[in-house]
Amino acid sequence: MSKAKTSFFCQHCGHESVKWAGQCPSCGQWNSFVEEIIHKDTGKQDNSWKEYHPEKRNTKSIALHAIKTQEEKRVSTPDAELNRVLGGGIVPGSLVLVAGEPGIGKSTLFLQNALWLKGVKTLYISGEESEQQLKMRADRLGLQNEDFYLLTETSTQTIFQEIKKLRPQLVIVDSVQTLQTAHIESSPGSVSQIRECTAEFQRFAKETNTPVFLIGHITKDGSIAGPKILEHMVDTVLQFEGDRHYAYRILRTLKNRFGSTSELGIYEMTDSGMRGVMNPSEILITQKEENLSGIAIAATIEGMRPLLIEVQALVTQSVYGTPQRTVSGFDLRRLQLLLAVLEKRGGFHFGMKDVFLNIAGGFKAEDPSIDLAVICALLSSYEDSPLPQRICFAGEVGLSGEIRAVNRIEQRIAEAEKMGFEKIIVSRYSQKSLNRPAAGIEVVSMARVEELYRYLF
Repeated sequence: MSKAKTSFFCQHCGHESVKWAGQCPSCGQWNSFVEEIIHKDTGKQDNSWKEYHPEKRNTKSIALHAIKTQEEKRVSTPDAELNRVLGGGIVPGSLVLVAGEPGIGKSTLFLQNALWLKGVKTLYISGEESEQQLKMRADRLGLQNEDFYLLTETSTQTIFQEIKKLRPQLVIVDSVQTLQTAHIESSPGSVSQIRECTAEFQRFAKETNTPVFLIGHITKDGSIAGPKILEHMVDTVLQFEGDRHYAYRILRTLKNRFGSTSELGIYEMTDSGMRGVMNPSEILITQKEENLSGIAIAATIEGMRPLLIEVQALVTQSVYGTPQRTVSGFDLRRLQLLLAVLEKRGGFHFGMKDVFLNIAGGFKAEDPSIDLAVICALLSSYEDSPLPQRICFAGEVGLSGEIRAVNRIEQRIAEAEKMGFEKIIVSRYSQKSLNRPAAGIEVVSMARVEELYRYLF
């Protein structure tokens, strides 16, 4: 009997080392190396799927101009939000990784989508829940599908034997951290197990042209659990996020070889499953009776989708020696930068004020065009004077206090017009990209923050 071969793996990035080291040379993490037993199977792995996909792949080199391009064939799902983040539908042979916090609704979303796909033979592999639990969830969703099959198994060898018998057209694995292959002798969830199991599903997806969805966990710092190479191996990475205190969930594209990487789908968690939100601007703007100070509406863009979101600010006199800066859904350093611009260019003394900033609806905003709305919300709370109700903002603020132009301004104006806004304040330099004047909304252009303050207050 041969001696068991062991190796050390970094639990953060998956770097392999023959001996233990205090610091990982790849990612720089300390005390992240764990010893794992490796057993390389010398026998031929049974991974031929010729009965699935008889065409032989070309292994010879070919000139670029000789390759004929064609549109990727996609399987369109009844879920418009999932189609959007995937770039138009499911691409055959693609490997998609979906990550999110526990209890956020990943399993519900993909069970629901699999049951919606009529005429597509789907295999749902669950390593976390029993058949009874999944049947109860399907009954709660009120969905039936005769082409939907369940398998509760964690061994990849057993899974692939069942796949050969069933020949599914779509495979969903929940979750990749529970899988275990016989070729590696470490425990499920370890770096080497996750990497090897994903590699097996990658080979299966590419050789049989079958799309595979891998549902994964995330670590306490919000990154996808497992080695970083996992994200390189898959074709698409989707992050399912949201605040569990809100009913809304966001499906965000982090990587996509078949479409845009900045797309976003919004869902509402209901008793009957996940419902796609077709007009997110309505849910991100609070419906209120009276006009309140410290509230401004920003016209932002996520991927190809224009959104109107509500920015809430509260500026109060600091009780303690050190003023507080608290944000939710916005970058804290960006807020400090905007406060410094107001202090230097506008003469507003925020140095002894507590500042609290919130993006309504549990939304996380990354578009720099939200700067103008943040500044207006801060000034409104500072002066305790509400802004006009039917006005919104789209502009980036520079360090010298100038209002900079943002991209795709026409789409932002059209969304504001559709939502019934009467005015939108944009940068004076955006006028160059405006091809036609908006009919139902007044476009006000500004060049500097001081000019905006005089106009509003």
